[in-house]
Amino acid sequence: MPVATHKTDTRANILGVARRIMAHKSYSAVGINEVLAEAGVPKGSFYHYFASKDAFGEALLKDYFDEYLSDMDRIVGQPDRPAVERLMAYWQQWRETQSLDDCQGKCLAVKLGAEVADLSESMRLALKEGTSAIVERIERILASGVEDGSITVDGDPGETAQALYDMWLGASVMAKIHRSLAPLNTATAVTRQLLHL
Repeated sequence: MPVATHKTDTRANILGVARRIMAHKSYSAVGINEVLAEAGVPKGSFYHYFASKDAFGEALLKDYFDEYLSDMDRIVGQPDRPAVERLMAYWQQWRETQSLDDCQGKCLAVKLGAEVADLSESMRLALKEGTSAIVERIERILASGVEDGSITVDGDPGETAQALYDMWLGASVMAKIHRSLAPLNTATAVTRQLLHL
């Protein structure tokens, strides 16, 4: 196996293991040694793959958003379905992923957002870039829905997209706090109202 491929595979393995561990802990609570031990990578080789813990955190978030956006594109990128169906399928997927493990979810933006935004500028920027890409996709599907007549929005689709994302992010945090789907149910109902469904 070429060295570059092995290095890429090991790096991806470390990031995958870290995501699984951080789904149940905070960023600060997860030690690099814990991740490396779980990944089966020697302790001394961390800096072979990442320049620092900040660089590791940034890579973790970028990797997460790459996968998230790919999955989102799969859900909303079905041109044979009306835009409203694609958008509501996205929110349903969000609801399902946030209801896992007694409403602890698996979204790193929800899990780590507030914590790491204050710890690291590079991680904050990775979160900003990733969440902005999500909002841009929501805006595009809203505009598509207005065009195909399946969605009606009051005002600018971009502002509506941002408001919807902010509401769902907040609802996910509240679902974690209350260990209840009620905030996500409310977000679904308000989304339907905002889109005049």
